[in-house]
Amino acid sequence: MPELPEVETVRRGLLPVMAGVRIAALEQRRPDLRFPLPERFASRLSGRTPVRLDRRAKYLLAPLDSGEVLLMHLGMTGRFRITHGMAETVPLADLDPTHDHIVFKMATGVTVTYNDARRFGFMDLVPERDLHRHPLLAGLGPEPLSNAFNAAYLADRARNRATDLKAFLLDQRIVAGLGNIYVSEALHRAGLSPHRGARSLAQKSGRPTERAERLAWAIRSVLSEAVAAGGSTLRDYRRADGELGDFQHAFRVYGREDEPCLRTGCRGRVRRTVQSGRSTFFCGQCQR
Repeated sequence: MPELPEVETVRRGLLPVMAGVRIAALEQRRPDLRFPLPERFASRLSGRTPVRLDRRAKYLLAPLDSGEVLLMHLGMTGRFRITHGMAETVPLADLDPTHDHIVFKMATGVTVTYNDARRFGFMDLVPERDLHRHPLLAGLGPEPLSNAFNAAYLADRARNRATDLKAFLLDQRIVAGLGNIYVSEALHRAGLSPHRGARSLAQKSGRPTERAERLAWAIRSVLSEAVAAGGSTLRDYRRADGELGDFQHAFRVYGREDEPCLRTGCRGRVRRTVQSGRSTFFCGQCQR
């Protein structure tokens, strides 16, 4: 499932063709995706203008000039395809057009098509004044690339927590937008075992430990690099222009079971374990 870097990359790809551009017409080809689409979905979007395109955690948010916000989630296989006239930016031969479910026909002549083979993605329309109370957004932790996220914050949330670092970081109430891939990569950069207790990020006084400082830096650095690389393409994810993400080529542990650790001077090998039903990749020698 796309994580923060992939969703941010999609947002940046859609920004120039959707933000500030009127939706001349919206074509809705089925009544539902993962959930039923809102009532009068097509009519409430047709003629409206997204005033900007935002991201919160793994969600895309398009505030409209009507006072509503279009909330979108890609699920596992959701993709947006941009077509200028009759020409796609990059032809996507692997996309079956029978899974083109939502078509935004922009006033500029650009078409933005949402394709989702497994239909785990969804869209919703929410009054902007109620957005902060939406059940999917209420209670989310800070954005890890924002000023609100730092070692002191991690220590405050980790203090006295009886859970491991992997589960702690995957909790969207702690940090918004992190998923399995980037948690594994960040923990390796920080030299921390995913099985280490989260409470080790805080001193008895509540101040951050040196581990918390390393972890906050690692999360910021891996996410920043992944966004710059256009995210990671493992199976279904592509950027809005159809190109693949490149960060998968920079993975240090994820998907590299039994391969040598890439940390300079480390002679360990990448191990794979399962935590809460999710694969965890780490080096048992340099991650403590």
